[in-house]
Amino acid sequence: MTVSMVETRAAFIDQFGRSKRKLRISVTDRCNFKCVYCMPEHPEWMKKHQILSFEALFQFCQFMVQNGIEYIRITGGEPLMRQGVVHFVAELQKLKKIGLKQISMTSNGHYLKKYAQDLKHAELDSINVSLDSLDAAQFFQLTQKQLQPVLEGIQAALDVGLPLKINSVLIQGKNENQIIPLVQWAKDLAIPLRFIEFMPLDGDRHWNAEHVVSEQQILDTLATKFSIKPLTEPTRSPARQYWIDGHQIGIISTITHAFCGECDRVRLTAQGEFYNCLFAAEGLPLKTEIEQLQTGSALKTNLLQQKLESYIWNKKSGFHAIQAQQTHRKISMHMIGG
Repeated sequence: MTVSMVETRAAFIDQFGRSKRKLRISVTDRCNFKCVYCMPEHPEWMKKHQILSFEALFQFCQFMVQNGIEYIRITGGEPLMRQGVVHFVAELQKLKKIGLKQISMTSNGHYLKKYAQDLKHAELDSINVSLDSLDAAQFFQLTQKQLQPVLEGIQAALDVGLPLKINSVLIQGKNENQIIPLVQWAKDLAIPLRFIEFMPLDGDRHWNAEHVVSEQQILDTLATKFSIKPLTEPTRSPARQYWIDGHQIGIISTITHAFCGECDRVRLTAQGEFYNCLFAAEGLPLKTEIEQLQTGSALKTNLLQQKLESYIWNKKSGFHAIQAQQTHRKISMHMIGG
């Protein structure tokens, strides 16, 4: 795949003045885990012909970089389940010539032992691994999978020097007892850790505010064992940062302390549906327009540009504004990739 050197345009912007710099692409909805906060009990997978080819995704990524995107994150489902994803990472490196700054991935870690070295060679800039419990029995209850392959995958990433972060979703009554063990484990291995409040993106829509382990509850728990100091320097991360006995952790508190006012993210599903917000009730179907980018037609490119400008401009102010409308959500986390 070649990169066409065209003039870079201004970044897409919404009605609240937020420029879009980060693109998250779900390359598959399939996942071998059944995490309770993500996957429905009986998922209906997309058919192979319904998903965008890597060639089409590359053309779309190039188009978006030319429109101000600087960070691309590859998600799923589980992205390492899609054959060819490592080559896709390597191909995306070409876009750094025209403004792309970073390529990252989010994974459940199950296949990471197998692919860590290849991802390092493909020059993946970083990978986030989901790890919600260090207790094997509890981990199985949460995911229906074994813990050990994930721990081995994390170690493999560390061994090859692949930059790594850990994401942990906490759910009241299920794994809030893991707060201190996870922080101690992350400190011992010097791995950045981020706790994430449980969000209403679960596949079977059982979410309830009572299930949320709040940022304050996390801090209160940590204060029983560690010293805590807020990190005051500004960061690009949605997580509020803290020093815990000298080790940095983050807390993404979408529910109790939403960061929507500075949101610079947009998302694309594997079947070409574009979302201006993680919580948007409706996406913008773009599969046909994205596939037509490969023809090089200026008319088709301009049409895609206009559709995206309008849709992104109308992005809501944030999570709480969308929740107040009580709109029925169309898709769950496993299709949009977080």
